[in-house]
Amino acid sequence: MYRKINDAEITILKDRGCSAENWGDIFVDDGFIPETVWRTHFTGKVNLGVFYEFVEIEEGIKKHAGIRNAYIENCTIGDSVYISNVGSLVNYNVEEFAAIENVNTLVVNGETSFGNGTEIEVLNEGGGRELPIFDKLSAQIAYMMVIYRHEKKFIEKLEGLIGEYIETKTSTKGTISKHARVLNTRSLRNVYVGSHAVITGASNLEEGTVASCEEDPTTIGEDVVAKDFIVLSGSKVDSGAIITSSFIGQGVRIGKQYSAEGSAFFANCEGFHGEACSLFAGPYTVTHHKSTLLIAGMFSFYNAGSGTNQSNHMYKLGPLHQGIVERGSKTGSFSYMLWPCRVGAFSVVMDKHGANFDTSDLPFSYINYDKGKSVITPAMNLFTVGTVRDSEKWPKRDRRKDPDKLDLINFEFFNPNIVGGIVKGSELLGRLHESTPQTNKTVPHKGARINRLMLRTSKRYYDLALNVYMGNEVVKKLEQCNNLGNIEEVRSALKPETDSPGSKWLDLFGLIASEESINGLIDEVNSDKVSSVDQTLDALKTIHADYDKNAYAWFAELIEAKMELKLSEITSEQLVQIVTNWEANSIRMKNMILKDAEKEFDQNSKIGFGIDGDEQTRDDDFEAIRGSYDGNSFVKSIRQEIEDLSEKTKVIISKLNS
Repeated sequence: MYRKINDAEITILKDRGCSAENWGDIFVDDGFIPETVWRTHFTGKVNLGVFYEFVEIEEGIKKHAGIRNAYIENCTIGDSVYISNVGSLVNYNVEEFAAIENVNTLVVNGETSFGNGTEIEVLNEGGGRELPIFDKLSAQIAYMMVIYRHEKKFIEKLEGLIGEYIETKTSTKGTISKHARVLNTRSLRNVYVGSHAVITGASNLEEGTVASCEEDPTTIGEDVVAKDFIVLSGSKVDSGAIITSSFIGQGVRIGKQYSAEGSAFFANCEGFHGEACSLFAGPYTVTHHKSTLLIAGMFSFYNAGSGTNQSNHMYKLGPLHQGIVERGSKTGSFSYMLWPCRVGAFSVVMDKHGANFDTSDLPFSYINYDKGKSVITPAMNLFTVGTVRDSEKWPKRDRRKDPDKLDLINFEFFNPNIVGGIVKGSELLGRLHESTPQTNKTVPHKGARINRLMLRTSKRYYDLALNVYMGNEVVKKLEQCNNLGNIEEVRSALKPETDSPGSKWLDLFGLIASEESINGLIDEVNSDKVSSVDQTLDALKTIHADYDKNAYAWFAELIEAKMELKLSEITSEQLVQIVTNWEANSIRMKNMILKDAEKEFDQNSKIGFGIDGDEQTRDDDFEAIRGSYDGNSFVKSIRQEIEDLSEKTKVIISKLNS
């Protein structure tokens, strides 16, 4: 509880160079130590805590709590706060152990929501997909708000829930939360600063939220300019970044003069040097190059090559077009796409494309430009080292330490969404092969062309991957069965826990979910069964938690259709055949990946090594730097996987035959 400051305390403060418009508006906590305040002017109602401990300013540097050389107006200053050299601190609650030093302006002007509720035009600059940003925005809520505009009632309901939440963030008082640090910064206006956040050397921050927590502090660094923004826990924005009307999710890195306007970046994205405009960046969207522009597109698990660029208009009605680049795709150096385009999952786009294309039915494709046409080579990216390494590195590179991870991410490589694409791709290539005359060299497909000679080969590659997936799922269940010699127990182990959730699966920026479950959520929001932002987040978490059982139920339906069998009636002989085929297909797939890895050690890869010697010097220099193919850790791990799966196959078949 605060009490009015007494005359003795006022006398001490005056002796230390302090002044006030009205000392009657100054309240202090019991135990207030006036000797800890110097050369400070107070105006309006001010509450002062007890400044008796040391406060960490920087790592290894602590200073005694207190206030010196400051102007403070209408503020509550908590216990053990350090404030020094602050030109204006107006309308803020400063919580315990916070530190503010060398700041020109830190003010709240009137009523504000601290960036919450700012509408940004992601994906389509022309509007119509406006996304209201707020400090609990998840990748999945954002995806539905932006992509499901055709569900008008749902959008209206969700906008209402978000609006209600934003009202709780609206205030005429700002907060510098406990253990936060605002240092050597020019100006903060209408900015909320979360606990343990560090703002140091920033230029100007206006109308924004810097969310943070003890487990995962947020950093805003030198020369950053940000307006109308949200930055979530564990993120770092520094080195001259310019952020306008943008959302920065958890564990994001933005810096090195990166510029973003009207854009959203979700978990573990990285943006350096380049530029983003109306970018809708799902988890793990990465762009590191000065000459790279990402504009009016949706990406996730994506890596942009240097010089990547897109155009979002065709010089007719303005910038109205958009691009969709599905999970796991990449663009080569100086690739260009004319929106609208849609790129299938785990594809690689090379060269400059001057026409619109859609390869969403053909995942794992190479897309290049030849003789004035976009050319698709389907399925070829299934067997590359890069695809394998990407799928393995993403979970290892999850920087988020916040106990409340907002973005729900399924890292499984062969998931129902991806496998469903493989099935569609195989069926499509089969139809095209049957219907295309042998005299045709290429086959048209949605704005691009496929070499006819690749139709059968690419289909076989898709079928190979499908067989590996189906074998994987069966083997996982068999490994969980205690008695493979008892066919009834095996059938019980293979039985799904739930009915199939339908044939279509979606990738909502990392959340792999059946269309049926998402439609169920939409219905619950429309009927007010889900009636708050928190309940919406919880409903999405439930869908995420149910992934394993629903995905397996979908797989069970798939394998029964593809292999024309019933799991409830499956025989040991059929299981042995499935496991045997799984071993053969898996080894073949891994050997193809090893073949791709071998290219990294061929003669061309050695160009530029041993420049002052002969071929032996070149080889020795290469091995000193890059190592040998046989000694490479990735190669060794794949070879070990081949040995392990062969041994696993022997054990399972032996038990099934018993």
